[in-house]
Amino acid sequence: MAGSDTTENRLARFVYAALQAVSCPLVDGLYLQEADNMLHLLCTPSQHRTDIVAWICSRINPNFATSKGMSTRSKDPDVLIKEMAVLGQELMLCRAGDLDLIRGDTNPLRQLQFLEQLLTLIPKCSKSAGYRRDEELLLNELYAVENLPHLMQMLQPTCDPWPAHMKALCKGTKSSAKSSKNDADVGTLLEFTQSALEQAQSECEYLIDEPQSPIIFSPNSLRVAACDLQQLMATFSHVYETDLNAYCSRDSPSFSTETAVFQRVHRLLLACNTELEMLKEVSETSLFMSEGVNSLQTHPHHQGRGENHMFLNKSGRTHQVERFCHYDIPDDSNFKSSG
Repeated sequence: MAGSDTTENRLARFVYAALQAVSCPLVDGLYLQEADNMLHLLCTPSQHRTDIVAWICSRINPNFATSKGMSTRSKDPDVLIKEMAVLGQELMLCRAGDLDLIRGDTNPLRQLQFLEQLLTLIPKCSKSAGYRRDEELLLNELYAVENLPHLMQMLQPTCDPWPAHMKALCKGTKSSAKSSKNDADVGTLLEFTQSALEQAQSECEYLIDEPQSPIIFSPNSLRVAACDLQQLMATFSHVYETDLNAYCSRDSPSFSTETAVFQRVHRLLLACNTELEMLKEVSETSLFMSEGVNSLQTHPHHQGRGENHMFLNKSGRTHQVERFCHYDIPDDSNFKSSG
């Protein structure tokens, strides 16, 4: 029954400590120290375990211990187990049919979790059990395998127990006297170097006349400039390969030396102008004819050969007709043949 699972061991220690915290008479005088013994006590079916669960139920519900059927339960263990299962169902911790959980025939981890939940329902148990659990966790962490070297150093310190930053601070305090002496030596060296530089500058006459401008060289600035240049070159290469390469590698356009196209365009433009002038003259002739018709109604009549005649101004009308017939409409066939 005793497993090596750390969770089960810690939970068994917690449940056993909680039983001691609530002064359970069934664990007094046991003085269990090993987790295996605690697991055997709490997770193995026995009358002692059944009595522990019954005592917890009586602490949660006082009516459970003072009911009229207590004597009947003590004589029939199955009845007692069923009653505790019903109480667990009322507390929403298990089902009424989980008799194996009450008896101790199921998974040890589930049994321990069930007992832990029952103990938390006992008044004034959660606080004391939690305090004991904190102590147990602290001790378990202190005596853990990975912390044993630190524990041995605490018991038998053979080195400086200060942290790294405190060690550096202590070393800095101890070496303050030495550092002051080193500072004096460094100051003397700097003065000597400064005087040597001034002497060298005075000997270099070509540096005296020129304006001295401070030159600041920064590797970071150079690195940033190089990165920017690389990005720009990469961007230009991408644009050239995707967009500009097709235009740069294309042959130059060839211009035709023939003038036939321009001649055809010139003839068409002349024909268009002629037609526009004809339309203008047609409009003017139409207007003149309208005025002539209107004048016929108001012009005086004369007698000739026994009939009435009106005086007509033939000169004006003849002039308009001559102007209209003066235009020579170009033939479209000429343009088609020339094209």
